[in-house]
Amino acid sequence: MADIASIDSLDAAGKKVLVRVDFNAPVDGEGNVTDDTRLRAALPTINKLINDGAKVILTSHRGRPAGTGYEEAFSLAPIARRLQELLGRDIVLTRDLIGPDVAEVVDAMGDGDVVLLENIRFDKREKKNDPEFARALADLADVYVNDAFGTAHRAHASTAGVAEYLPSYAGYLMQKEVATLTGMLDNPRRPFVAILGGSKVSDKIKVIDALMDKADVLIIGGGMCFTFLLAQGYSVGTSLKEDDWVERAGQMIQKAADKGVKLLLPVDVVVADRFAEDAETATVTVDAIPDDMMGLDIGPDTAAIYAEAIGGAATVFWNGPMGVFEMKPFEAGTLAVANAVAENQDADTIIGGGDSVAAVNKFNLADAMTFISTGGGASMELVQGEALPGVEALRVTAA
Repeated sequence: MADIASIDSLDAAGKKVLVRVDFNAPVDGEGNVTDDTRLRAALPTINKLINDGAKVILTSHRGRPAGTGYEEAFSLAPIARRLQELLGRDIVLTRDLIGPDVAEVVDAMGDGDVVLLENIRFDKREKKNDPEFARALADLADVYVNDAFGTAHRAHASTAGVAEYLPSYAGYLMQKEVATLTGMLDNPRRPFVAILGGSKVSDKIKVIDALMDKADVLIIGGGMCFTFLLAQGYSVGTSLKEDDWVERAGQMIQKAADKGVKLLLPVDVVVADRFAEDAETATVTVDAIPDDMMGLDIGPDTAAIYAEAIGGAATVFWNGPMGVFEMKPFEAGTLAVANAVAENQDADTIIGGGDSVAAVNKFNLADAMTFISTGGGASMELVQGEALPGVEALRVTAA
């Protein structure tokens, strides 16, 4: 990111700094943040600005509100309460996003104060990257900092639009995410083992294709493995599958062979008679999946093969669970992979956002990983070589 200005080059003293963060964190029914990973990830940038004497104006989204105004279910009030605890200082949460009432709050700020704007997606103009809305946001501040890598793949008003109107900088998290993920792709230590899971081949095909050009070993698990098994000629029962993508999966198998990439697919799976915690289950080889059962996890033999490959890696990139790890009967495959990644302390281990982060947190293994990305969609688009609007906006304004 040499062509993007870092907040280390920002003289923030006395300045009003609009900071786009990603505080899209889960909240339980009692209004408690149940996973504050994303809040903690933004603390280095926020604390740097506070310590430099900036007036810090934070903006974030949470969930998917309608965009027609305030919705209590998606309020950032729980976020504000947890952030106060993490920062050890008062946070002012505004009800409005732009306009005279917000301007009055901002004008009353002292150096080092922190204001959090309500959910930026309460206004539908955010997702449309409306220029007038972006300009109104920019009018609140003197400087813009983007530290929300998790939304960097979205060209929204608060992630890209405001950069057209203010001097713009990358926060520490944004810098670390981009540097780590691009470094992994540009110059990985080898062997480089990539692990991909999740539901659908169609969601991951570009990532599979990109990693096929970089990795030495590519491991496939999750629901999408059944489309690959179909391409190998197996019957997969009632398992999740994409018939339209079987041919493409076959092409990926051939590409791996042509490029000398070791492609690992399941040799056994855990099947169930229905998608439920209390379902009847069995472990079968992939050539013996019953017609009336569905695969919901990789089997123990597969887990052992995958763990051995991971143990020999110098770089590991993991995105996507091996099965329905949220249900106890189908968590063993994901747990085995998570343990294997955690135990390889000689490797650079990168967790590429999304459900993989939830898995390592569930199994209390996050501290054993080298790097955990806060952006599932953004990390995937970066891995597959696509430009991220939130990053490109900083690149343009810093030129």
